[in-house]
Amino acid sequence: MSIPAILALEDGSIFRGLAIGATGTSVGEVVFNTAMSGYQEILTDPSYARQIVTLTYPHIGNTGTNAEDEESTAIWAAGLVIRDLPLLASNYRDEQDLSSYLASRNIVAIADIDTRRLTRILREKGAQNGCLMAGDIDEDAALKQARAFAGLKGMDLAREVTVSESYEWREGSWVLGKGHATRADSELPWHVVAYDFGVKRNILRMLVDRGCRLTVVPAQTPAADVLALNPDGIFLSNGPGDPEPCDYAIAAIQAILETDIPVFGICLGHQLLGLASGATTVKMKFGHHGANHPVQNLDDGTVLITSQNHGFAVDESTLPDNLRMTHQSLFDKSLQGIHRTDKDAFSFQGHPEASPGPHDAAPLFEHFIELIQARAAKD
Repeated sequence: MSIPAILALEDGSIFRGLAIGATGTSVGEVVFNTAMSGYQEILTDPSYARQIVTLTYPHIGNTGTNAEDEESTAIWAAGLVIRDLPLLASNYRDEQDLSSYLASRNIVAIADIDTRRLTRILREKGAQNGCLMAGDIDEDAALKQARAFAGLKGMDLAREVTVSESYEWREGSWVLGKGHATRADSELPWHVVAYDFGVKRNILRMLVDRGCRLTVVPAQTPAADVLALNPDGIFLSNGPGDPEPCDYAIAAIQAILETDIPVFGICLGHQLLGLASGATTVKMKFGHHGANHPVQNLDDGTVLITSQNHGFAVDESTLPDNLRMTHQSLFDKSLQGIHRTDKDAFSFQGHPEASPGPHDAAPLFEHFIELIQARAAKD
């Protein structure tokens, strides 16, 4: 039996379709993602907390879902919007169809709407607050809920998605026929402490692949506690929301930068490194969400096709003298990478771990290891 669903935007637009997940109501910031694959990784990326994700690729769900492709322990997206849900899922790794996967996790989702029209609205007007409603429909109530949503500006979500206790991580990247192999400490010479502001598992795996044994700590862990672990390097993870309210993280990073320990940040971690170094951040019109974004490495002129997911950016015009710009988006010229000139600290706005997406930016992980090795050689 078909269950009706709607998506109401704060500008008054109403999209009517069919429910493909749980019944009920969900509100959040509506964004669009241009990736052609990886819908499960997108849904479970904590960086999408409080966001309703529209996928512009029309056929979503045709490879089903499986536990190995989850980037965290839960679906963090506030909802899913797609054009078409295929009747069959075709993949030897498929464990559960997408609709059942969403329903079992109480995620509201809608299909059979014009996602092209929705994407044009978001491009022209910017990210919109919205309300997904499935089952008993009340369009006026949905509009009111969409307009009542406070928006992500000023919202500290890192403290909501982070872990409550630290843990160790030794799992490497997925290998055909083997899955995710766990590495022995004897194979992992470098101890890296990773701040979890909403970390994706594939980031941790790619660090393990490069010889790092990881201690993952909650977002609000003081710098003194991290330094007491005597790490070879410190990683600042991706995460959702506005970086400016994360004063606890900014203070911790500033204290860490007083040492000579190499620091690497991705996404929210990149923005927090910028703020800790004296730059400011801005809310973008509709952000960058996709797996096909060209970014130029300003040091050598090469162009990387990257995975992106962010609605805030470091403001290039506010970079202090001790920060240099290393990467730039070729879509809108926004800042994509920074490197401290006085410290072994750098960061990247996009997602070099991909998942989903290309791995052009993966060498950034190697740069982090090079900094760790150089410091160890001095000692």
